[in-house]
Amino acid sequence: MATYEIVVDPRRPVRKEPERCHNRWHPDIPSVLTVAPGDDVVIHTRDAVDGQFTMDSTHEDVLRCDRSIVHPLTGPIRVEGAAPGDVLSVEVLEIVPPAFGYTAEIPGFGFLADEFPEPFLVRWELADGWGTSPDLPSVRIPGSPFVGTMGVAPSHELFEAISRRERSMKERGDDVALPDARGAVPATEPIASRGLRTKPPRENGGNMDVRQMVAGTRILFPVWQEGALFSAGDAHFAQGDGESCGTAIEMRSVFRARLDVRPGEAAERGLRDVRFEVPVAVADVVPGPTFATTGLSFYASTGGPADDLTAAARHALRNMLDHLVHDYGYSRQQAYAISSVAVDLRVGQVVDSPNHLATAVLPTDIFVGEGQA
Repeated sequence: MATYEIVVDPRRPVRKEPERCHNRWHPDIPSVLTVAPGDDVVIHTRDAVDGQFTMDSTHEDVLRCDRSIVHPLTGPIRVEGAAPGDVLSVEVLEIVPPAFGYTAEIPGFGFLADEFPEPFLVRWELADGWGTSPDLPSVRIPGSPFVGTMGVAPSHELFEAISRRERSMKERGDDVALPDARGAVPATEPIASRGLRTKPPRENGGNMDVRQMVAGTRILFPVWQEGALFSAGDAHFAQGDGESCGTAIEMRSVFRARLDVRPGEAAERGLRDVRFEVPVAVADVVPGPTFATTGLSFYASTGGPADDLTAAARHALRNMLDHLVHDYGYSRQQAYAISSVAVDLRVGQVVDSPNHLATAVLPTDIFVGEGQA
């Protein structure tokens, strides 16, 4: 097992480092690094808007923010031997925060965007595991760092299906950020003009913003492209479920993870969604060992309604039933009963149109003795 590191320079804009960063999803973005299964990677990540806010920023600076560059990601990282139909396991080992973070209320964005038309910026000082701000007197937020945007590259087939689906949704009036060459990294064609924006979560992962994905978590991505091509960015110091105003305590980070491959698992089980497991209790974020599934509002292959949390929760629950049947040997009716008494359906995020994301969280310490597979 080896350890590799990708360092970025936060003093330089992301467009100056296309050889190690990108802010679009496309199957042809070249890899930055190749690792073997079981290797560790240390990834320096940029914040969601690439350093446009500092402690000297004002509320008015929110209006001047260039959102075309949102979610600069470090990567992609190729994992030797990973192939479509496999599962990429990303074990989060450590997330180190800097001294500064921010929360921005951006006009036109957020779960209650129609009720908050004015810009607002909270500047956070991060130290000793806590966040405090001169903009929110008498508030102290405990840190639970996680990476908001993680994913693997889509295959060409999935890329085209998503592109068709999102164009159709835009035409019917849904809130969809279509490809836009402005601010795209890399700026080479056809990636710049066709690359998928990072705003919503999709089948390849992406902007999931699930606050339980802290150190100690193992995140499981279906692999769509040879080498998996994993990228990460958009770290958060702390967040409430849902990320209601559209931003958390946003920050840069140093993210350390272990990458491994589970051959054939996605193909064998027909997996199309991200799952995650937490083997141990993690502070107050995860009170005990858990396994969780995710669900989206819509899928490129089967469609569905935009921005529909009910649809997302139903998909997350169906995925949990499949997990209980496959991994524990219960019937589907038994799995449904277990879910009703023990599984928590939670809001992952409700702001990244057109795909809301829900999670179904199973406490794995409920299984004792007979009856467990």
